[in-house]
Amino acid sequence: MNFLEGTRFTTEKHDQQSSQYKHLLMPKAGGLSFALNAMDGKLHQLIDVTIVYPNGIPSFFDYLCGKVSLIRVHVRVMPIESALLGDYQNDGAYRTYFQRWVNDLWQQKDQQFEYLLQAEAEHLDQ
Repeated sequence: MNFLEGTRFTTEKHDQQSSQYKHLLMPKAGGLSFALNAMDGKLHQLIDVTIVYPNGIPSFFDYLCGKVSLIRVHVRVMPIESALLGDYQNDGAYRTYFQRWVNDLWQQKDQQFEYLLQAEAEHLDQ
């Protein structure tokens, strides 16, 4: 597992980062690149998971007490193409490409997050 945001989302962290994404913290591309390359071509697919809490982000204690009544999850499987493998530390062109790929992925996730929130709001309005 690799968490590209590196930490749990909070509004405070989002504001501190001045994140360009509405629902996400800024991704840390280097960690994912390292993980993919460390597996030396043994991974062929990436499982991208987006988790949305329409009623607000719960605490761990909320989970323990059974107070989390609604979660929306979007899962997609993506191929790990050879262009995603390279030397993040020493190859500037690869690093730029990989960061752009991660940023595109994050833009898609942010849109998916918004879609899941809107779909839930529409469902509640019915």
